[in-house]
Amino acid sequence: MINKILEYHRSSKHNQHAFAPGPGHLDWASQPDPFRRYEGTETLPLMKISLTEEPSFSESLIPNRVTARPLNIESLSQLFFDSLALSAWKSFQGTKWALRVNPSSGNLHPTEGYLVCGPLQGLIDKPSVFHYNPKTHGLEIRTHFSMETWKKMELPQGTIFVGLSSIHWREAWKYGHRAYRYCHHDLGHALAAINISCSGLGWRTHLMDHLTHSDLETVLGLPSKKDVEIEVPDCLIAILTTGEKENTFLSKRDFVQGFTGLTWQGTPNILSKSHMDWSGIDEVAESARKTESSFPNKIRREFFSNLIKDDNFPLRKAIHQRRSAVAMDKKTRIDRDVFYQFLIKTIPNACPLPFQTFSWESQVHLGLFVHRVSDLPRGLYFLVRNPNHMEELKKTFNQHFKWSKPEGCPTELDLFLLEEYDCRRMAAGVSCGQDIAGDGCFSLGMISAFESPLKVFGPWFYPRLYWECGAIGQVLYLQAEVSGIRSTGIGCFFDDPVHHIFGIKDLNYQSLYHFTVGGPVDDNRLTTLPPY
Repeated sequence: MINKILEYHRSSKHNQHAFAPGPGHLDWASQPDPFRRYEGTETLPLMKISLTEEPSFSESLIPNRVTARPLNIESLSQLFFDSLALSAWKSFQGTKWALRVNPSSGNLHPTEGYLVCGPLQGLIDKPSVFHYNPKTHGLEIRTHFSMETWKKMELPQGTIFVGLSSIHWREAWKYGHRAYRYCHHDLGHALAAINISCSGLGWRTHLMDHLTHSDLETVLGLPSKKDVEIEVPDCLIAILTTGEKENTFLSKRDFVQGFTGLTWQGTPNILSKSHMDWSGIDEVAESARKTESSFPNKIRREFFSNLIKDDNFPLRKAIHQRRSAVAMDKKTRIDRDVFYQFLIKTIPNACPLPFQTFSWESQVHLGLFVHRVSDLPRGLYFLVRNPNHMEELKKTFNQHFKWSKPEGCPTELDLFLLEEYDCRRMAAGVSCGQDIAGDGCFSLGMISAFESPLKVFGPWFYPRLYWECGAIGQVLYLQAEVSGIRSTGIGCFFDDPVHHIFGIKDLNYQSLYHFTVGGPVDDNRLTTLPPY
């Protein structure tokens, strides 16, 4: 199975001579519907929540700083409103499209959300499974299950579950073979969006990563089938709303049998009139299925709370005004301390809440192209997010790198200058020639330990490497809003030329996602409309 993962990864790489297999052109007549609906079932509306000034972005990132809100219809509405809802509509020459608070490659949104909960006043009087519809900000009833099953779970009071799934066709329509990667970037964005939404409510999250793929299919009502528009379950997140600590239930799976034989309501809408076959995506998805009830041991992290600087920027303002930059202005600069804050927010030891659903040690590091940061020289830098990888990274990378600590860098931040030079053209060149990677303040490649974690955990760990990348991207998006600039994810890059820059010669490390941050150039031709 690992060989199939490695083969997909190799065949989905872009290089300077040829892109990974793709559609070649966009068949607009078959463009997927961006909204999944379950036709024929009842939809329960959630509340549209006004943006609040509190908590601030920095407050929400510090554990135990925000007082836990009670679980009710209002706080449940807030959870989805701040993680998976629409943020705006855009309009141009009679065409209108929606933006969401959780970003997506090409704004295609392959990620779907589900709620599993017990009776909740104002919503439902029996345990139920819902599909979340972001277009209406409502919950579509999929099924009810017994109180016996709910009580058998022995949950802390106020526990609910959010499930996430992917519809690969939504991405494959535009990106072809490489789309599986982008689906899991987006899954990571959504995971971090849920983590941060919960942190703003004083809630905590726990990834039910001991469940198998079949368990998730059963609980979310997404049976395996051969279908080009198949929806594949990815994860289930326990949300603890009362401040109680995780208990032994969160490692059990015997409750799953209570979801067998249920009657599921609603028929999923057809997304496209016609389709192209990208069988390689189905193969890698099958290879990455989790078939055993195993998961990484929960790690204990040292917390450097002193590294997060206070700000007065409202968390929910950052969430709902987040936009992806389409171009950078080639002139905006940021202060060195602001740059360090971007990096600090990506470190689980310094900023754990966005990454609280990841029970494994960090596998992803940041290779940075610094262009316009005051009091820092232009050049190639590297942020080590897991100190346990430090020696291996130094052995793997080019031996002439300096590995020197930049001026003013906090002691606890493992940031290093590798080479000092103007790397703007190089950053753009390896990002498929996209100028946006060289025109901002800095850009980066997310360079992950690769072959080793796949061998240690198994092929099911492959998408989780992309989840970690997507979570980092979500934090960068929000920090950019707080800093008065913009950012955007870059999925198109030349894989092996990036590896050559750092001296990577094998599969020990691979670059999985790129990002750029800077002063945006706004398109004034577009009209912005409210989300609801």
